Amino acid sequence: MGDRGGRDRDERYLEFAAAGGGQLYRSACLLTGGGTHLAEDLVQETLGRMYALWRRSGWLLGGRTIDNPAGYAQRVLFRSYLSHQRRRSSTERPTGELPDRAGPDGDDGTLRLTLLEALARLSAQDRAVLVLRYWEDVSVEQTAEILHSNSGAVRTRTSRALVRLRALLGDSLAELIGH
Repeated sequence: MGDRGGRDRDERYLEFAAAGGGQLYRSACLLTGGGTHLAEDLVQETLGRMYALWRRSGWLLGGRTIDNPAGYAQRVLFRSYLSHQRRRSSTERPTGELPDRAGPDGDDGTLRLTLLEALARLSAQDRAVLVLRYWEDVSVEQTAEILHSNSGAVRTRTSRALVRLRALLGDSLAELIGH
């Protein structure tokens, strides 16, 4: 009977991973500035941690049930990304340009690449705040919780990150949107 419970739990985890893996990967790609290899690593790390929790606790964590596993996985992803940025080797150098890729949406592909390039030039914290707030549509309070911060700090960082992003984009964004 215990074995059946373990199989059921594993099946539920596999359903969870299959349903949420794509969203985690999209978020990771945005965080990494289009770095698909690192994005894949971050998703694997996230899903590995989620599996360990899933198996160990049956979704009981400190006596509390995790009501939103997908939201918790996003939190794990963002924390994994920030942790990776803190421990990144000093020998790694980011590239200034993304490889050319044809997008299915025509001009939207150019806009997307321009935004990805600008996001990649922001600090890890700025990128995390902007992706959470504007891509994932997470509230200020939820963003603060995910990033172990407070609401005021999230608002300030968001505002400053948007100023930096606008400065990086300059007139290029208006030109791309004008098409």
